[in-house]
Amino acid sequence: MALLEVRNLSVRFDTHHGSLRAVDDVSFTLDEGETLGLVGESGSGKSVCNLALMGLVPRPPGVIESGEVWFEGRDLLQLPESELRALRGNSLAMIFQDPMTSLNPLLSVERQLSEVLEVHRGLSRRQARKQCAAALDDVGIPEPERRLDEFPHELSGGMRQRVMIAMALLCDPQILLADEPTTALDVTIQAQILELLSDLQERRGTAIVLVTHDLGVVAGMSDRVAVMYAGRLVESASTLDLFARPAHPYTQGLLASVPDLGGNREGDLFSIPGSPPDLVELPAGCAFAPRCGQVEEACRSGPPDSLDLNDTAAHGPRRVACPRAHAGFETGGLL
Repeated sequence: MALLEVRNLSVRFDTHHGSLRAVDDVSFTLDEGETLGLVGESGSGKSVCNLALMGLVPRPPGVIESGEVWFEGRDLLQLPESELRALRGNSLAMIFQDPMTSLNPLLSVERQLSEVLEVHRGLSRRQARKQCAAALDDVGIPEPERRLDEFPHELSGGMRQRVMIAMALLCDPQILLADEPTTALDVTIQAQILELLSDLQERRGTAIVLVTHDLGVVAGMSDRVAVMYAGRLVESASTLDLFARPAHPYTQGLLASVPDLGGNREGDLFSIPGSPPDLVELPAGCAFAPRCGQVEEACRSGPPDSLDLNDTAAHGPRRVACPRAHAGFETGGLL
């Protein structure tokens, strides 16, 4: 049985420009010790999906229209706020996208870390400080005792991100939601953070949902990948299957736009034409149709259902929301 099961999750935002569905009928599972990569362009619904799992979608303007999120026999979407608050930061933890805006600039590192242990573990300030210092040391921050007395602006970007990771891991969560944890970091610090997450997961057995638009990060970290576009899941598969043989035209476009340092460097780098759609005024049919080079008339009639492609998957189940996927695989691929 899956550790986390998300069924038909839909999240709507009511804005001055109209209602938009940021997450549309999304379903996936997460097993113990597994890393699921959630990828797609900015605005595809990745972060909103994670916020919905944690019960952090602002209401209003956000509305959870439908869906179920099952964890330890309970639907998180139906829990009262008091029970959900007991899970957040404890069994479920989140690393937010920008530590500079997620950390409180007026509170010391110690105060922000110790609050987690005081609330969820009932520790005294002295006991919490000792564990906080150990947590900072665990994520590779030198002189942890001194860093506890500092404020976020006194730390480098890499250190702030490590503080966020330490905070998320203080209570040994079963599930860690990492929302683009390396976006604002240079490549050297990025590699260190990813190595840290991988090492901590190996030692603690934590399951991770990794939200990112960086396919290189996904390739190195994830066991399975779910690709989102305009709020919907368009493809899900094992990392090996998806990178070896992408089925959806959008996934193919994402992979084709990654520079190949060892290949032919002549000509322009491929990019998917057009821009992501306005979620307030989505096109009829498949949302990717206006940008797709393989579009057919049937693609404009209605959003495609997700189809099983298990006969083409060598490393686990594969699903894709494209009516041409079966025909494409039968004729040797869509590329």
